[in-house]
This record gives sequence, C-alpha cells and structure tokens, in this order.
Amino acid sequence: MRVTNAPASRKRRRKWLQAAKGFRLRRSKLYRYAKDALDHGRQYAYRDRKNKKRSFRGLWNVRINAASRAGEESITFSRLIEGLKAAQVVLNRKMLADIAAQDAGAFAELVKVARAALKAKAAQN
Repeated sequence: MRVTNAPASRKRRRKWLQAAKGFRLRRSKLYRYAKDALDHGRQYAYRDRKNKKRSFRGLWNVRINAASRAGEESITFSRLIEGLKAAQVVLNRKMLADIAAQDAGAFAELVKVARAALKAKAAQN
C-alpha cells in the first residue's frame, strides 16, 4: 500500500496559507497561488530592506547639506564631511542629520570645527 504522508503535507500547506492571510481572492485561499504570492512578496521585502537603507542615507545627506548651507558659515556637504574627518569628529550621517534637524546651534559648532580643520589642513599642505 502506498503511503501519502498526508498529515505532514497538510501541515506544510496550512502553514503557507496562514502566512498568506490578508491577501485577496485566491491568493489567500488556494495553496498554489498563496505560495507564489508569498514568494514574490518575500523577494520584494528582501530587496526593499536594502533600498530603505539606501534611501535613508540619501535623505540624511540632503538634510545635512541643507543645514550646512543655511547658516552664515555656509559650507558644502562634501567640504563639511572632509573637515569633520580632518578634525577626527566621528559622527555618522544619521546623527549629523538628527543634530542638524534638532539643534541648529550644535550643528553650527560642528561646521566651525570642520572649517577650522580645513584651514589647518590647507596650511599644513
């Protein structure tokens, strides 16, 4: 007699259908379509977790650039980053953008530090 392994197969299929809960039409009711929909959805989720990091870094750069050009001590983004590296200020772009948005005075001080480091670097060369 042939053994079908039915309980395990049913459990496996039920797991896929549970994951597809909330999908519309046959994508939530039928195993074959639910599995396809979940595969596609998980591919998009994986890809977009990477894209999210990329787009946030771009947003932080835009915010830092806008803040660095806004004050009377105007400086471009690339010169600001170069100056901060020369001054050995270790702040990532996320933190810089947050400081730029929340505390304009502290950001202005960072711009002054970067300017001073750039002048020292130019005098050294």
